[in-house]
Amino acid sequence: IDDPDPVLFLEHKKMYRLIKGPLPQEDYRIPLGVARIARAGTDGTLISYGLPLHYCVAAADALADEGIGSLEVIDLRTLQPWDRATVLTSVSKTGRALVVTEDNHSVSVAAEVCATIAEECFFDLDAPVRRLCTADIPSFPFASIMENAALLTEDRVTETARALLQA
Repeated sequence: IDDPDPVLFLEHKKMYRLIKGPLPQEDYRIPLGVARIARAGTDGTLISYGLPLHYCVAAADALADEGIGSLEVIDLRTLQPWDRATVLTSVSKTGRALVVTEDNHSVSVAAEVCATIAEECFFDLDAPVRRLCTADIPSFPFASIMENAALLTEDRVTETARALLQA
């Protein structure tokens, strides 16, 4: 990380073998505080980072294939600072927003992004801002049925995005 200040880098272990794709062969840098539009769209905006970002892209692709709508997907890439301009521009364009993170529902990055969207894009919104996060629990349960109910899945993201488009 090419930054003179202290930086925390968070990696999701599940992505190590789950996500594959091409990497640039040359030296490259991703600037801190600059989001990436992972998928262009016009009917709603999904905002995420890490593993849930891949669920968002899959959900947007699935809903487009069903002819339900075109979702823009934004990869925040950095959480502090986060790219307010890219997020607000997208939400102003699409009129709908869903923030998807594995963080807790309360007192989280998702809560901050939702609050900023509500404050800055209020008159551009066609539906309430939504968030899909992990439940406010102290730790993940070990029983698989309870774990599946607590964690994000691609299906939960798809169904929540579908509800966003139908609102």
